[in-house]
Amino acid sequence: MKVLSLTEPFATLIYEKKKLIETRSWKTNYRGELYIHASLTKISKNDLEDKKLMHLIDNKSMNFGNIICKCNLVDCVYMTKEYVEQMKKENYQEYICGEYKEGRYAWILKNIEVVEPIEAKEQLGIWNYYNEVEIMDLMKNIEYGWLDKNNNKHNKVDETYSDNYILQTPNEVIKNKIGVCWDQVELERYYFKGNAWNTKTYFIVHYDSDKCPTHTFLTFEKDNRYYWFEHSWERFRGIHEYTTLKALLVDVRDKFIKYELNDNYMKENLCIYDYKKPKYHLSVLEFYKHCESSINISLEDR
Repeated sequence: MKVLSLTEPFATLIYEKKKLIETRSWKTNYRGELYIHASLTKISKNDLEDKKLMHLIDNKSMNFGNIICKCNLVDCVYMTKEYVEQMKKENYQEYICGEYKEGRYAWILKNIEVVEPIEAKEQLGIWNYYNEVEIMDLMKNIEYGWLDKNNNKHNKVDETYSDNYILQTPNEVIKNKIGVCWDQVELERYYFKGNAWNTKTYFIVHYDSDKCPTHTFLTFEKDNRYYWFEHSWERFRGIHEYTTLKALLVDVRDKFIKYELNDNYMKENLCIYDYKKPKYHLSVLEFYKHCESSINISLEDR
C-alpha cells in the first residue's frame, strides 16, 4: 500500500474529514489510493498554541505511529498567489490546516475512510507498507542464484563464486530477479523497513577447510511472538512462528546442521552472527568480514 506520513494533529484532521488538502513543498505525479500515517513526532509548540487549529481536534485522541485512514489522492495543484488568497477567503478551515504559500503544492484528497490502526515507521515521501504475507508474495519473483562481476547469472554456487560474487542492492535484486540468501535478505530488509516490528538478520556459518557453508535469514517480532521469514531456502520457504527468539535460532541452527552439513560438523566451528545492514556490492570476503564483526550469538550445545 502507498502511505504518506504526517505529523499530528494533521493526520487526525484528515481522519476526522476536517482536512481534505495536504500541502507540500513538492509535486507528486502519483494518483490513487493513499494511506495516512500519523508519525511519532510530538505536536509542535506552534501548533499547540494555535487555538483555531487545535479547536478542530476537539480533544480527539491521536494514534501516534499508526496508519489510521485511507483516501484517494486525486490531484496536485500548484499554488499561485491567487489560489492562496482564494483558499484563505473561501475555505478558511482548510487554510489553517496547511501551509499555503505561492510555489507550494496542494494535494487534493477524497473518499476518506477509517482503517484499523496499523503500527508503522515514519518514512519520507510517499512510501510502501507491506505486511509479512505481502512480502512473501513479492519474493516469489526472485529465483535462487547470483550475479558475477560481469553481470552474468549463475543458478548454482560453484567454484567461481568466491572470486566473482558481488552483493546486490535491493533494487538490483528486483530488476535481475535473482539472488542468493545474502541478496534476498537485503531485499527482505528493504520490504520490512516500514514495519514497526523488531527485525533482525543472522549469518550462520560452519568454518571448515572446504566451502565454509553459510546461510542468512531474517526474523521479526510481532505481538510477542517471533518469526523466521524464509524464502531463499526452498525446503523451509515460509513464515515460521516461535514463542522465543532462542527457540527460533536453535531450530534454524539444527536444520542447517541436518540439511546443509549432513550432521557432519564441529560445534566449535559453527557460528551465528546477528549482523546489521551491510554496504552493497561487497565481495564474498568483505561480506564475511562484515558479519564476523557483528554479535556472535551463543546457544546451548546441541
